[in-house]
Amino acid sequence: MAETKLFGYGGRIVRVDLSRGEVSIEPTPEDLAREYIGGRGFVARILWDELEPGVDPLSPGNKVVMAPGPLSGLFLPGSGKIEMGAKSPQTGLYGEGNMGGHLAGELKFAGYDALIIEGAASEPCFIVIDDEKIEIRDAGKYWGKGAFEAEKMLKDDLGGEFQIATIGPAGENMVTYAVVSHDFGRQCGRTGVGAVLGSKKVKAVAVRGSRGFPVADPERVLAKGKEMYEACFAKPGFEEWTPYGTAGVTDWINEIGAFPTKNFHTGYFEKHKQINGPTLRDRILILDKGCMGCPIPCGKYSKVDYKGRTIYVEGPEYETIALMGGNLLIGNIEEVAYVNYVADELGIDTISGGSVVAFILECLEKGVLTPQDVGRDVKWGDADGVAWLLERIARREGVGELVARGVKEAAERIGKGSERFAMHIKGLEISGYESRFAPAMMLAYMTADIGAHHNRAWAITYDAAVGQDVIEGKAAKVIELQHVRPLFDALGLCRLQWVEIGFELEHYADIFPIVTGWDYSWEDLLRISERIWNLTRCFNRRERPDFGRAWDLPPPRWLEEPLPSGAGKGRCMSRENAEKMLDEYYELRGWDANGLPTRAKLEELGLGFVLEKLELD
Repeated sequence: MAETKLFGYGGRIVRVDLSRGEVSIEPTPEDLAREYIGGRGFVARILWDELEPGVDPLSPGNKVVMAPGPLSGLFLPGSGKIEMGAKSPQTGLYGEGNMGGHLAGELKFAGYDALIIEGAASEPCFIVIDDEKIEIRDAGKYWGKGAFEAEKMLKDDLGGEFQIATIGPAGENMVTYAVVSHDFGRQCGRTGVGAVLGSKKVKAVAVRGSRGFPVADPERVLAKGKEMYEACFAKPGFEEWTPYGTAGVTDWINEIGAFPTKNFHTGYFEKHKQINGPTLRDRILILDKGCMGCPIPCGKYSKVDYKGRTIYVEGPEYETIALMGGNLLIGNIEEVAYVNYVADELGIDTISGGSVVAFILECLEKGVLTPQDVGRDVKWGDADGVAWLLERIARREGVGELVARGVKEAAERIGKGSERFAMHIKGLEISGYESRFAPAMMLAYMTADIGAHHNRAWAITYDAAVGQDVIEGKAAKVIELQHVRPLFDALGLCRLQWVEIGFELEHYADIFPIVTGWDYSWEDLLRISERIWNLTRCFNRRERPDFGRAWDLPPPRWLEEPLPSGAGKGRCMSRENAEKMLDEYYELRGWDANGLPTRAKLEELGLGFVLEKLELD
């Protein structure tokens, strides 16, 4: 069977052509591994090479790429990350997300560095990878089921040792912010990969592996792994952070005026202590839950008795607390957990879903939409009404059809000034940080390749450290973070050890060469991350010929409406300062004034091949 002998890699890529009902296995190209590492890098390069420019994201011509990294599946802190990407049906641009759990390691144990899903099935199906045995099976009995329900059914039918990723009804109905779910609470939650799977009629992917994969120096890898775990446990932040996970930042974000409240109307929520980490732990937590290799389990598995119904949900984590809590004025942790569960079972991204529901509520409040337009009157803070709206969205019924493609398109269809409070950048709804009083965070959102998502550069801490009203110098920090943070996505690792407890980056520089046998320095790895960043920017230009500076601007609310409350009261980012930050950012990146990589920059990064499909200066 075709494979490449690479240390840290399975050596093979599996391709599933649903239109033909065929499966093939290819060797992992060594130059792909050396030049793009894995994970995010594999996704970006494969999509660039294999997608026809201008392909409809929901057509058989789009592809889904799932890829772990060379450090996925090893005895290392946070080694459970897998990347999933496609051309985004939400934005029409490069789309990608990642999730933890155990799928990444299992795919590596089966001997694969990527799964490429192409074409489209005529009937619902699921893909089973059981080492060398790979099948496309009928999914009729699972179609229409919730994401959690389908995962349980599949585990019952296949065996509990299978690691399974599913979509919910939202993905089946091609809601463009549908997620891929795994391990009863992990989600690949942005850009609509779940909708692309739904368009291909893929309900699930199930993986079981027993092969393992080689590393260059097993004894040193094991010793370094032990050292890394011990270093994590010794960090001062370990005991403080672990009990609450990401929910622990809620109070601090609110204190600095960055907590999204009432559709980003303001950055301060008076009821934040009723939905924060300590309240979650005191009132609904059952146990801490970690992904593969995790020493600081951020998953908070919870039980809620809600109006006579007992539900179990992982979370809520911070982003859900922000977008499904404060942003909807829901100030009760049980109610936030309930709408979290509803969204997860339906397969809706809680970030985009929370923003879409907030948009509907503001439309109702302002009279842009009537209760008759929506189907019922829903008020801010109404958890039952929010759950009802999420159901309509997942089924694309009534108002759900109107907003099934996100706030950007919904506002374009509705008009009546609703564009002014459609909170998105590049068509992707903004994640959990109000940024009128946080210029670095705003710039991170503006320049993120997939749209307004925090995982590319969580710059809010830098704003707090150097001054939340300082503009100068923020671009350099954002670029630094945009190279470091996405590098974790290429390596197949979770970044929370570094971000939350101060785990040193030097450990990752040490481990990569002894896993792969390649004498790469940390600077070499960052250079590859920069290469990937420029490639995805070029992908966006290729798919949208008008892509450039105008796509990087924040929504009107952030440029025109001062914050009415909180630490940033009276603050607003001016258009002039937003443009000034972009000027500095583009110059430091070696891009032109329209925000496009120059020919010289591309050639410097080994990306000269993209010039065959792009006209750049």
